[in-house]
Formats: sequence, C-alpha cells, structure tokens
Amino acid sequence: MTALRTLTSVLAAAAAAAALVGAPVHAADADRGGPGHHAKTLRHAAPPGFVIGSAVAGGGHHVDQPYPDPFPNDRVYRHLLGKEFSSLSPENQMKWEFIHPEHDRYRFGPADDIVRFARQHHQVVRGHTLLWHNQNPAWLTEGDFTAAELRGILRDHIATVVGRYRGRIDQWDVANEVFDDSGRLRTTDNLWLRELGPGIIADAFRWAHRADPHAQLFFNDYGVEGVNAKSDAYLALISDLLDEGVPVDGFSVQGHLSTRYGFPDDLATNLQRFADLGLQTAVTEVDVRMDLPDGAEPTPAQLAQQADYYQRMLEGCLAVDTCRSFTVWGFTDKYSWVPVFFPDEGAATIMTEDFERKPAYYALRSTLADAT
Repeated sequence: MTALRTLTSVLAAAAAAAALVGAPVHAADADRGGPGHHAKTLRHAAPPGFVIGSAVAGGGHHVDQPYPDPFPNDRVYRHLLGKEFSSLSPENQMKWEFIHPEHDRYRFGPADDIVRFARQHHQVVRGHTLLWHNQNPAWLTEGDFTAAELRGILRDHIATVVGRYRGRIDQWDVANEVFDDSGRLRTTDNLWLRELGPGIIADAFRWAHRADPHAQLFFNDYGVEGVNAKSDAYLALISDLLDEGVPVDGFSVQGHLSTRYGFPDDLATNLQRFADLGLQTAVTEVDVRMDLPDGAEPTPAQLAQQADYYQRMLEGCLAVDTCRSFTVWGFTDKYSWVPVFFPDEGAATIMTEDFERKPAYYALRSTLADAT
C-alpha cells in the first residue's frame, strides 16, 4: 500500500469515527424518547431510567447476506425499531467474525450504523461481545499463534473496538458464555481460556475499562435465569474478581426460553444475589419460542403462554432495583434467528412477520406501564 493510500485509509477511519461523536446518551436519558416517540410505545410505557431494548437484525445466519446489514431495506422495521425501543444491541455486527474478519482489518460500517441510528433516536447501545467461544473468524481459530501473540490480539481487539465507541456504548458484554451448563469453565471450546487460562477473563475486563472507563462491563450467559450450578459458578467467579479489584459492573441473563419447558420462577431471587454484590443486572436476549412443526401457526393457547413468559421475565427484572435494562432478541419473526437453529420451533418474538403485535407485546407494555 502506498503512503498516500495509507494516509487516505487513516483519514477515512478518523472521519467515520468522528461522525459518531456527539453528546453521549445514557440510560437515564433514553426513556425521554426521540423521533417517532408515541404514547403507545414500549419505551414510553417504561418507568424513568429503565430501558427497553431490541437486538438489531443480524443478517448472516438467517438473512441471505454474507455480512449483516443492520438495517434491512425495510422502512416499517426501521420505523418501529426507532419508535418502540430505547436501547439497541447488535445481534451480530460487533462479534469477532463480523467486525474483525481479517487479522489486519476491521469492518466497522454496520456497527457504526447502529451507533449512529441509536444517537439519532435517543437510544443507548449494548455492545456484544468481546470474549466468546463462538463466531470467531477462521484466521483466529486456525492461526498458528503463540500464547503471547493471542494475548496481544485480544488486548488490541478490545482496545480498538471499545475505544472506537468510547462514550457511545452504555454497556458491554465483555465475557459471554464462559461456563458450560454444569458450571465448569469452557477450557476446551473457548480459545482464550484454553490457550491463555482463566486469568484472561480479568484481563479482558481491565482492558475494556481502560478503553472506556464509563461503560458498564458485564458477564452475559444463557441458562442462568434461575439459581443453578451455572449461575452459582458466576456468583463465585465474580465475587473473586471483585475481591481482586477487577472492574466488573454487571451480570446479565439472556432469557432464550421455550414454551416446552417450565418458566424459571426464581429469576428475581437469582438476580438479587448479584445485585447484593453491588452489580448492575440486566435481561439481554429475550425470546420465547414455541413448537410449530411443519410450519404450523401458533394457537391462541400458545400465544397466551408466550405472553405469560415474556411478562414474568420483565416482572422478574423490575423486581430487582439494579435491573434497569430489558432487551428482546429481535422484535419481529421476520428476522428471528430461532427457525434456523430450532427447525421445529419459531414465532419467538413479540411481533409477527407482518409486524402485527402479539399478546406478548401488550403484556410487556402493560407491565411497563404498571411499573411507572
């Protein structure tokens, strides 16, 4: 690359980053609404300081796009995303394989678009995710790196990504799904834990804090909605990290549920355990899938059960003072990841493919309104 091309690339990156700069939006401000704000929306119903979020369509796995456009050519989708929600989470656009596709190259465009959209609509953003065992690029997982090189790669990635969005990201999922269902660290399938040891978790939090001292830094996982071996393992690990002065700010449960299983009735009890450590808590990836073999349509009974699960998840969060963020993992079945990974299940979100509001939507809105 010539010196002129190098300079041009640097200037272009700087200009893109500068376009993101503006007065930061924080959780305390997000409920004020913005363009398209309306009295009958989820964000308007929410109590002050409580953010209601959605994942932004991820492309990739369930849309015929090799790299995700966070805003499909879908005006209704964009309108509702800005009107209904006060928080956005990138479904895929900040994961390693998408934002860092080559060793020496980042793809910031889709993530920049989300941050810009959020600022325009007075929304906060949850960053997702920095250290995970899934969706890592082949150059990383198949590369021949020494432990020192891997450590440097992770440190530089966190510094680059978190630093780019300094002041623009309200909360970061720093470490995602580091325990298996039995409460054991994923020392086999997690590249970072396998090659660098458990201490890399503390380093990741320290590096993220250094890159943005004002962002809240979270552990995030599925299957930890209730009190069980997995959530116990997080409680023990975080307690140890806090004793060591590691800047852990929060613990979040994902909330990927299915109506074929019972509801985790001890959600509030579990979240309160982490609140008692002085942590922020959150519910970050809620969807409730149902059995729909051979393309069947949901029955009224299924929709009612789904609404009940959504409502109880939100009630569990609202019952804990430090749970101030509740995010659905996409709001329309049109862009849901569920049918791809669970072929006989679906209709997991709060709106149909045609953006018709389901009973689950109204259950969330009335619960938010009752909490004000």
